[in-house]
Amino acid sequence: MFKKIAFAIGVCLFSLMSFSQDNDIARALQEVEQNNNELKAFANRVKSKQLEMKASNNLNNPEVGAYYLPFGTHNSGDYTEFHISQSFEFPTVYAARKNLIKQQNADLSLTFEEKRQAILLNAKQLCIKLIVLNKKLIIEQQRVEQAQKVFEQTKALFEKEQIGVLTFNKAKIAWMQEQFNVQKLELQQQNLLSELKNLNGGIELTLRSDNLALESVASQEAIWQEKLSAEPKLISLQQQDEIAQQELKLNKNLSLPNLTAGYNQQGIAGEYYSGVYGGISIPLFSNKGKVKAAKANLESQQIFTNVYMQQAKTDFVKQFNEYQLLQQKHKAYHETLEGLNSETLLFKAYELGEISFMEYYVELQFYREALNTMLDMETQINLLQAEILKHQL
Repeated sequence: MFKKIAFAIGVCLFSLMSFSQDNDIARALQEVEQNNNELKAFANRVKSKQLEMKASNNLNNPEVGAYYLPFGTHNSGDYTEFHISQSFEFPTVYAARKNLIKQQNADLSLTFEEKRQAILLNAKQLCIKLIVLNKKLIIEQQRVEQAQKVFEQTKALFEKEQIGVLTFNKAKIAWMQEQFNVQKLELQQQNLLSELKNLNGGIELTLRSDNLALESVASQEAIWQEKLSAEPKLISLQQQDEIAQQELKLNKNLSLPNLTAGYNQQGIAGEYYSGVYGGISIPLFSNKGKVKAAKANLESQQIFTNVYMQQAKTDFVKQFNEYQLLQQKHKAYHETLEGLNSETLLFKAYELGEISFMEYYVELQFYREALNTMLDMETQINLLQAEILKHQL
């Protein structure tokens, strides 16, 4: 019964730590998304380009002209003429260009989304590193306390001439090294907080969590299918194909004649003629070769898309395999470390005189190196997982 209760409490605590970590990171990412200056500037640039492209499909300006011809050899009154006209491309051109602009706007939105995810991924990776540092700092501060106790005990034994100066100096150096490790971690922590502050538009960000929960992810193929429908870079490639296709349609329509319509009035000595004006401009030369160029661009884009997608799939598979390998190594380390004596047990054995200082120090360094390696693997696993699941940000 007691084991069941203990297990239930353990599960609850793990769930709470996992929720706290996820909630902490989610809160930080939400703040970065709202406050990041680069993202704000990029959003304005995208909006500006979208408005600029929309304006490229406007009609040409109307033309107004007039003649007044009083000079010359004539017996009648002065000659006057007035005209107003509007030139425009063939109507289907505007429809084709509108569809092209729509595709380009969608691609610009994907560019912004890609930028957003890149910034949030950077922020998430910094958060992961900070959480690990928080955990390492707690461990290192405990190690400093233990090293101080060992040094004080060693000092007392040295003063009683029960141990030599070599053992005393090693205990002192070990304490100093642990103090330096704490200082080094605190400096790294400040640097990471500074980077996060910069990403957050100069506003301080803090992370309280000190635990990284190793969560499982979906299968390789399931994640790849998610990426195809959610990762901006991959969607953008498909969008580029659509843009190239629409550019071909637009260039075909640009081969159609341009039109002009207007009103004209001419008169002499109070008498005048007036009526409508119509004109046509056949693009015999202005669009020459553009359709062929658009076809070549479409073929090139489709080939590039296929090549990039294949490379992207290859890179993803390599990344996912590395992630799984690290998980296996971490599991093996964790199972092995469970069978080793902990720092607390080693310290008790040293206090009771069951092992010498040298035995304690050697065993302690071995255990600590293994523990640090496992923590580094936890960091790498979470960093890789963040990159693999970047499309979910």
